[in-house]
Amino acid sequence: MARTRTALIAGAGATALVLSACGGGSGSGTAAGGSGNGATKVTSIKLVAAEYSKDHTAAFWKQFADKYKAKTGITLDVQVVSWDSIDQQSSTMIQNNNPPDVLNLNVYASYAKDKLLYSADEVLSPAVKSDLLDAFVKSGTYQNKMYGMPDLSSARALFYNKDLFTKAGIAAPPKTWDEFEADAKKIQALPGGNIGYAMPLGPEESQGEFSIWTFNNGGDWKTDGKWAINSAKNVETLAFMKKLAVEDKVTQNNPGKTNRAQAFDLFKSGKAGMVVGFSPLAGALDTDKKVNYGVAPMPTKEAGGTPQTFGVTDYLMSFKKPGNQDAIKAFYDLYYQTDQVNTFIKDEGFLPVTKSGLAVFASDPKLKVYLDTLPNVHLTPTDDPTWDKVKLAVQQNLGAGVGANGDPKAVLDSLQKTAESGG
Repeated sequence: MARTRTALIAGAGATALVLSACGGGSGSGTAAGGSGNGATKVTSIKLVAAEYSKDHTAAFWKQFADKYKAKTGITLDVQVVSWDSIDQQSSTMIQNNNPPDVLNLNVYASYAKDKLLYSADEVLSPAVKSDLLDAFVKSGTYQNKMYGMPDLSSARALFYNKDLFTKAGIAAPPKTWDEFEADAKKIQALPGGNIGYAMPLGPEESQGEFSIWTFNNGGDWKTDGKWAINSAKNVETLAFMKKLAVEDKVTQNNPGKTNRAQAFDLFKSGKAGMVVGFSPLAGALDTDKKVNYGVAPMPTKEAGGTPQTFGVTDYLMSFKKPGNQDAIKAFYDLYYQTDQVNTFIKDEGFLPVTKSGLAVFASDPKLKVYLDTLPNVHLTPTDDPTWDKVKLAVQQNLGAGVGANGDPKAVLDSLQKTAESGG
């Protein structure tokens, strides 16, 4: 998810971790009897899962594979892959006509367009689908059918250093862009080498950082079904972000090359007054206990605006293979049990994807700022197959717009052309 990639969450290594292996590869074993879409029934299926954390991801899927085998008699071959390399590895598998049965990734629509995936109607029980939050059903739907099943979610908010705010004479977190800019300048002026705002517009997840700012200016990636990347609102947003970096000089050096994990590290060190963050950052801060922080809704361009949040969900998608449909149904049935999906989400430090999950997580007051906005969370257009390539172009090029010689409009014009050409 960094897709969450972190820290939503980029793993440190590019080596895949195989938790359980089965001879012959995914779906290679067969047994007599029908199974959904084929005349044979598989004895094993393969999951390629993104690594959200080294402490929890592999451990969760290990116990899940054990329970799945006990329940179904089918072996779940789990391969956990770093966010740094999962795009490349999964793409290679699919291009070689050897996709996993289930893939955990943050894009799905191009595979749905190519008719490679099962729809929710084919593999998801009605009870599970009805429990999913509407925003994630919508984001997982391509041409009126759901193909991307959400595994976890996050929503962003403004983190601020209370001690630096007090030293700078700032009484409350900013509610408007003008207040934000003024507060960042006050923090920057403090002795000790602090920075007002840690801005990550590097290649890891620049689309996320830009999204939450432009959503709070009335901008978006698409409007009325058409790409609007170079809209006036979006140009205004990127110009404001450049002003923070170049004219006001209230960000770290080279925000266009800074990834989210680096921005988080600046905030966790106590040197940054503000950063856009999410629940895993709060978890890390609570563990470190080095920064006295607060969390607030994002400031809006105009006074009196309704704060918008940027949300992310990653997906579980299932590839059509002879005889694997029933095994995939059983996979989803188990994953969406409360003791599985919510345990995974809680351990990884993220937010729920189900209505029942909202009730489970509501007991944690620190999550209130996120949970209140989650049902109406604003996401990127993952339901458009073109987004897969547009996102990559954004990650590679958007940061140039906030450089000293950057031209926000020219950068967004170029991205608009990429989108209109289909990537």
